[in-house]
Amino acid sequence: MFVKGLKAALNPNGKYTFKVSNRAITTLIEHQPEVAGSQSRNDCPSGFPREPHFSSKDILRSAKKPGERSQVFPEADQLTHQVLSARNSEVIHGGFYYPVNSLKTRLCLRGRHLMYERCAAHNIPYRKLGKLVVALEHQVPYIKDLHHKAENLPRPPHSPASNNNNSSSISSISPVIPTHLISGDEARKLEPHLSPNIVAALFSPETGIIDSHSFMQSLEKDIQESEGGELAYSTQVVRVDPHLGSQQAHGNPSMDNNPDSGWVVQIITGSTEESDSVLARTLINASGLAGNLILNSLLPEDRRIPMYYAKGSYASYNGPGVSGIQHLLYPCPGTGRTTNVPPADTNTAGSQSAHGFQSLGTHLTLDLDGKVKFGPDLEWLNPPDESDSDFWQDHLAPNGTRLRLMHEAITQYLPDVTLEGLQPDYSGIRPKLVGPNGGFQDFVIRKDYPESFGTSQRGGRSRRCRGSPMISLLGIESPGLTSSLALAELVVEDILCAEEGHVDDTR
Repeated sequence: MFVKGLKAALNPNGKYTFKVSNRAITTLIEHQPEVAGSQSRNDCPSGFPREPHFSSKDILRSAKKPGERSQVFPEADQLTHQVLSARNSEVIHGGFYYPVNSLKTRLCLRGRHLMYERCAAHNIPYRKLGKLVVALEHQVPYIKDLHHKAENLPRPPHSPASNNNNSSSISSISPVIPTHLISGDEARKLEPHLSPNIVAALFSPETGIIDSHSFMQSLEKDIQESEGGELAYSTQVVRVDPHLGSQQAHGNPSMDNNPDSGWVVQIITGSTEESDSVLARTLINASGLAGNLILNSLLPEDRRIPMYYAKGSYASYNGPGVSGIQHLLYPCPGTGRTTNVPPADTNTAGSQSAHGFQSLGTHLTLDLDGKVKFGPDLEWLNPPDESDSDFWQDHLAPNGTRLRLMHEAITQYLPDVTLEGLQPDYSGIRPKLVGPNGGFQDFVIRKDYPESFGTSQRGGRSRRCRGSPMISLLGIESPGLTSSLALAELVVEDILCAEEGHVDDTR
C-alpha cells in the first residue's frame, strides 16, 4: 500500500506576519497548535490533524525554577484529557518489544517505574494486571527472542540501580523487566478461553493499566499549583520565528532584556483573529500529530519532515468467550521487514519471525472496571494535501467498517468471541515518521537553535545562540504514554540542564 507522508507547515499562506513580542518567559511548551478550529480552511496547515497523541506537560513541572515564568499551551479543549492524549489503550507497558539500545526501550523502562511511582504518590487509579503475549506454533521463536531480550536489558539512565553503576551494564541480580516463558497449557490455566492453537506465551507481570484521565489531571494540578507555571487553554500557535538576541530587539524593552535569544511564538486565543506574541528563551515542541508543523515552517521545502498517520480503532465487547479474564492478552505482532534496526539487533533484521514494528496487534485490554475492549487495529491514512478538517473528524469518529477484520484477528487467540458482541468504541491516530514498510523508527528528540534558521524577519547578524534551544519531540507514538515522564526527565535533566549557562557568543 502506498501511503503519502504529509509535509504540512504552520502558517502556510503567510496570513500571520512577524510581530514583536511585548513579554518574555523562560520556557514555553507548545502542546498542539490547534489552528483548525477558528481559522478558515484556506488558512489552516494542509491536512492538519486537530489533536495530539500524548501529554508531556510534566516537563514544565520539572523545569520550572524559582523566579522564572514558564507557560504551556495544551490542547485547545478545556480538558486536556478529553482528546487524543486519552485515545490509547491506557496500558503501562513493560518495555521489551523494541531494539535494546533504542530510546523507546530506554524511556519505556524508566517511564514504567516513574508511572507506578507517581500513581502511588498521587492516588492515581491503576492495576498491575500482567500481560500474556500468546504465540501460535510458528510464532514461538519470536516470544523466545523477547524473553531473552528482557532477561538482558540494561538498566536505563536515572534508574536507582544505575546511579552507582555503568548504566550500560547488565544486571546480574534481577532483570529490569521480569518475564516468564510458559506453555500453552499453562497459559490456558491462567486464561481458559485461549485457543487450543496457542502453544506458548510470554508472561509479563509488570504490565498494567492506568486511568490516563486522572494521570493527566495530576500533571495539570502540579502546573497550576506551581509558582512559575501557567496553563493557557484554547490557545493556538500560528507562527514561530527565531530571535537572535538583543541585536533584533529594536528598542523593545522586553526583548532588550533577553540578549540570550529565543523564539518569538505568535498565538491566538479563543475565537479571536487578533494574534499576540511571546518571546520564549526555550521552546519545547511536544505537539504530537502536529509535531512537524513548526519545523516545516522554518525549513526549506526540500528538507521538510513528512509525517505519516496510522489510525487505530477500538471496540467494546459484550458477549461470550471472555468471562473471568484477568490479564491483558496480546497476540504476537505483525512480522516482516525490519529495516532501520540498530546494529546490535541486526541478527533479527529481515527475519520473518521479527517484529515488523507497525503495531502490537489487536489485543484485549481491560479497564479499571473490568470491562473488555479490543484494539487498536491498524489503518494507514492518506490525508489530502489541502486542508480538510472533516477528514480528521470523520476518521476519529467510531464506525463499524473494520469490525469484521478485527474479529478475524481476535479469534486467532480467543475463538469464542463473536462478531455480534463487538461495538465501535473510539479511535486514535498515531504520528509516525515512516510509512507502512519503513521498519523500526525510534522516538526522535531534535534540538535546534535560532541561528539554525538564519535571521528572523527583523534582520540582524547570525550568532551562536546556545542556551536558547527549541526541542522537538517527533514520532511520539506507542509506548508514548508509558514513556511520558521519562521523556520529561530526559528533556529536563539531559538537555535543558546541559544548556544552562552555555551561551556561545562567537560571531
